Amino acid sequence: MTKIEQILDSVGSRNLFKDKSVLQSNYSPEEIPYRDKEIELVASILAPSLIGQRTSNLFIYGKTGTGKTLSMHFIKNELIKRAKQESPLRIEYLNCKLKKVADTEYRILAELINKLGGEVPATGLPTDQVYNKFLKTIEERPEKMFIIILDEIDQVVKKISDNFLYNLTRLNSELSSTQIILVGISNDLRFLDSLDPRVKSSLSEEEIVFPPYNALQLQEILKKRSTQAFKKGVVAGAAISKCAAFAAREHGDARRALDLLRVAGELAERDGKNKITIKHIDEANHKIERDKILDIIETEPKQFQAVLQAIINLQKGEKKGKEGQKSLFGDNKVRIFTGDVYNEYQKICQKINMEILTQRRVGDIIAEFDMLGLINAIVVSKGRYGRTKEIKLSIPDNILEKAKGILSDSLGI
Repeated sequence: MTKIEQILDSVGSRNLFKDKSVLQSNYSPEEIPYRDKEIELVASILAPSLIGQRTSNLFIYGKTGTGKTLSMHFIKNELIKRAKQESPLRIEYLNCKLKKVADTEYRILAELINKLGGEVPATGLPTDQVYNKFLKTIEERPEKMFIIILDEIDQVVKKISDNFLYNLTRLNSELSSTQIILVGISNDLRFLDSLDPRVKSSLSEEEIVFPPYNALQLQEILKKRSTQAFKKGVVAGAAISKCAAFAAREHGDARRALDLLRVAGELAERDGKNKITIKHIDEANHKIERDKILDIIETEPKQFQAVLQAIINLQKGEKKGKEGQKSLFGDNKVRIFTGDVYNEYQKICQKINMEILTQRRVGDIIAEFDMLGLINAIVVSKGRYGRTKEIKLSIPDNILEKAKGILSDSLGI
């Protein structure tokens, strides 16, 4: 018997999972622990829509894995149950980070029209015609209230512009029988601050912040899910504590904790073990870190990818940055500053025929890369010439080639 045959034959005997879906991001639990207060507040804001009253637009903030989307889906389902019995209410959810669905104003409107039962080609119509089709489709429906949930709403502004949000909120003045309520979900607590004052004023929003889970809360969430996900005796208490500790360091990210436990279970299975140990949690943490970086690079808008490509070009020395001084990072690599990145970014944009953002906007993107851990940036004083940042790439060498491949395919260079 070959090694492959042994692996395939033994898959049933070394299966540690009872129900793996319980640990996956699309799982919807019957209860959402430690989010009662936030769920009740969202419900109280949106409840008047059940009796045909338009509510304020709502913005929900919080770090990744703090239960925002999960809670909103829970409330959405509860509202839909009531709406079927008591009132004409329509609710549609859209993830703005999905490519080919929410990367242009046209595609977002087309997706909403399709969800409402209308039809519009994927491309080809002028945007104003798509808006008219959207208005007509809404007016032809029986619902009096239409709640649009835009998850990762900050991506709309990054990919398109904040004018889209302004246009969406202004549609209510053109609707006679239906009103639109906008619910935005974002990981960026400063999202509204970045909007044009005119856009922000049109939103008339209420805001709710979901706080991070602490280590004890994460442990309780993991204990409950692990009993549903794994066979008895598979998960040791120490492994759950380690998972919770890792996730607590990542801003209380419950999704990260659940992913860690799932990947650790898969690694234990491959090792032929019947228990998940701390070693498997450590290995899972390294694997998820690697996959997370590649996922960020793949899903960011092309403008972000072009800035990252510029940094990679400079870091590997294909284009020369500022030399002759020792780097503040303590290595002998070429020194890269914000101005160098912008110059190289402009060349990339010209090469692929893409709009060039302002230097200030590129500076914001560089700051976001620093926050995401893709780069390290140190502020450097240049005396009377102001301040800049010295930049160093933080993508591990073992995944850098994959990252370059993703950028090359996406940007076409």
